Amino acid sequence: MFTEDDARRRDAADPGHRDLFHIPPATGGDHPDVAYFAGNSLGLQPKATRAELLDDLDDWARLGVEGHLEAGRPWLPYHEFLTDTAARLVGALPSEAVVMNSLTVNLHLLMVSFYRPAGDRTRIVIEDSAFPSDSYAVRSQAAFHGLDPDRTVIRLRPRPGEDTLRTADVVDYLHTEGDRVALVLLGGVNYLTGELLDIPTITAAGRAAGAIVGWDLAHAAGNVPLRLHDWGVDFAAWCSYKYLNSGPGALAGAYVHERHHGDPTLARFEGWWSTEPATRFEMTPVSRPPASVDAWQISNPPIFAMGPVRTSLQIFDKVGMPALRDRSERLTGYLEQLLDETLSGRPVGVVTPRDPARRGCQLSLRVGGGAGAQALTARLRHEHGVIADAREPDIVRLAPVPLYSTYHDCWRAARALAATLPAEGGDDV
Repeated sequence: MFTEDDARRRDAADPGHRDLFHIPPATGGDHPDVAYFAGNSLGLQPKATRAELLDDLDDWARLGVEGHLEAGRPWLPYHEFLTDTAARLVGALPSEAVVMNSLTVNLHLLMVSFYRPAGDRTRIVIEDSAFPSDSYAVRSQAAFHGLDPDRTVIRLRPRPGEDTLRTADVVDYLHTEGDRVALVLLGGVNYLTGELLDIPTITAAGRAAGAIVGWDLAHAAGNVPLRLHDWGVDFAAWCSYKYLNSGPGALAGAYVHERHHGDPTLARFEGWWSTEPATRFEMTPVSRPPASVDAWQISNPPIFAMGPVRTSLQIFDKVGMPALRDRSERLTGYLEQLLDETLSGRPVGVVTPRDPARRGCQLSLRVGGGAGAQALTARLRHEHGVIADAREPDIVRLAPVPLYSTYHDCWRAARALAATLPAEGGDDV
């Protein structure tokens, strides 16, 4: 039996880094702060963000245009202050990672270069439960090339009666149909189920089939360890407002493997920031792109949007993904045990893989009994001070984030779900 005292003891022995973050106050329940499980939609604000953002604002007030060169963190090379930490986070070389734009914009810019349908090799492979914006993006890319999206975009589905993709099934498809596949673009961690796909195995299978392999890492960056360079991933993109805690709509990241740098055969859109920094102010009409991922940049970076990303990346760099992954497995496993014990006999089941190696810090619950995902998460928040998020019609997602979630948060969430979901027979507890 898991008790509140047991949860408190676990927190004392395994405290995480909650003190670095602002925890919102609860509007319901018996606790002053919320138990926050929506980190897979929007991470909490680091306490350091405000002061560092104000430093950048003060430099603007104090220096005006001279801040480009004389600010405490000069604006002209500002994006370079994020390069090393972003690269370490995703397992890339410094020349392979850049912070820029938003996620879907980056995917489109990268697909300009890496989706090159020709002859019979036209297909784009995604997962059937891909986030809608990925579906929209690849369908629009197919249409842009004059292809029928319904025939070009291949949506891989789990086996009947299952919720998650099997790596073997993805590999088998690429083995048998790979000569027709131009691009594989999958989510590293599926937003709906929390499944961590086998990135290195699928990447190897896709490249062996002659396809380009890209990854949407929106739910993977800052959640699971990544080694994009070593795995041979062609390109990737990620957002930074979820597990990376950089604020709503924060700047995203992009990665391009070094084997593609300086390739003159790659089409690419260019702009002010696509050219070599040393020659940028020669104001010549022809770009001189560097042999790095920086060549995929277009516009100068928004400084006040970059500051919060830099602040967050420094936290990840200091704590380290291996330590966060270890705590993630402990915390998510504890929540899983609590749910198994507390919700027995209720119309709810975990659709996230049970194997810790096949998931990030997320458990997705399919709720029955007519509860409704949105209505259930509203009750959790207003009656119990537990913030989760819903994906209609019947999925409730809980993300015990290792940086700031606690074992006591997990205990609260399990008790709140037990009190809110109807028991066998349909009566509330």
